[in-house]
Amino acid sequence: MASDRAARLEAMLDKQEIRECLEAFSRGMDRFDRATYLSAFWEDGVMAAGPFVGSPAACWDWAVPMHEAGQILTHHALLQSNIDVEGDTAHAETYYQFIGRNRDESLWMAGGRYIDRLERRGDMWKIALRTNVIEWSCLPPPMPVPFADVADIALNGVSSRSLDDPSYQRPLVNRREAAVPAAN
Repeated sequence: MASDRAARLEAMLDKQEIRECLEAFSRGMDRFDRATYLSAFWEDGVMAAGPFVGSPAACWDWAVPMHEAGQILTHHALLQSNIDVEGDTAHAETYYQFIGRNRDESLWMAGGRYIDRLERRGDMWKIALRTNVIEWSCLPPPMPVPFADVADIALNGVSSRSLDDPSYQRPLVNRREAAVPAAN
């Protein structure tokens, strides 16, 4: 029983490390953080996305100018993952939703699956091969961003496609005055 538990704990740790690897791709792309994006892939990895097939670094060079020209912001939201680990190789199928706020204020939504082969080299899991399967896309009607007119919003709480985003701030501090007084 104890060895079965140890094996299950090891499998859970592997899957958690794989999920963190998958999340690094999304965060890196949405924040235009090249180092975080590339940390998800082995240097000799292959990425297949739309018409692009090539190295993760070349995919970055192809995708970022396209996203920068087309969108003000993007969200690559990961949904459930099915992860099969066998030794130092894993296969993952991760559902995703992509949302882009376009420069003309329209929205673009798409969804599909990332199908990955990951490899553990040494003690690290990274993507060796990714295929992006896009399964749907739409342009829903846009709505105003809530609270966008708050005067001091630029000081804190504004999304940034850079390392200036509040999510990188350590320690995180609030730099805004309350627009609405808190109830006691």
